[in-house]
This record gives sequence, structure tokens and C-alpha cells, in this order.
Amino acid sequence: MPGLLRGVARTAVISGTATAVSNRVSRRQAGRWARQDYERAAAAPPPQEYAAPPPAPEPAPPAGGSMDATITQLKELAQLKEQGVLTEAEFEAQKSRILGG
Repeated sequence: MPGLLRGVARTAVISGTATAVSNRVSRRQAGRWARQDYERAAAAPPPQEYAAPPPAPEPAPPAGGSMDATITQLKELAQLKEQGVLTEAEFEAQKSRILGG
């Protein structure tokens, strides 16, 4: 019986020591990873804000009031609206300005 008790005690000591060492290694590694994450976050550039797109250039006024120039301007205006550059309200305002109304 003393030999059995000695073997159990030895196993308990070895197991306890292995558990303590394993826990210490795990804590140390977790600390390293936390420090690396902190350093990466500190070194990363701040997120950039997106700037609003510049306003669309206004179409040139009709030269001499010719009908061809007016039609060309209206087509260009419609293309800008289709591309999403102009809103419906901006399109209507420019259209009325081109048509002289």
C-alpha cells in the first residue's frame, strides 16, 4: 500500500506542476497577443472620412439662342441626371434655365 500511495502522490505532484506551468505559459502568451494587438491598433492610421463629390459643372448658356445648342445642352443635362450626378430638382431647375423660363 505505501508503494501505491507514493505512486499516486508522485502522479499528483507531476500533474499539478504540469498544470501550473501550462497555465503560466498560456497567460504569458495571452499577454503577448494582447500587447501586439494594442501596438497594431496604436500604429494603424485613423479611418478616413469620405469627402462629398464636387458639384456638377453647369451647362454653358445657349450660344446665340440657336435650337441645336439648346437641344445639345438638354441632352447633356439628361445624361447627367441618368448618371446620378443631378437630382430631379436640380435637373428641373437647369432645364427651366436653359429653356429660358
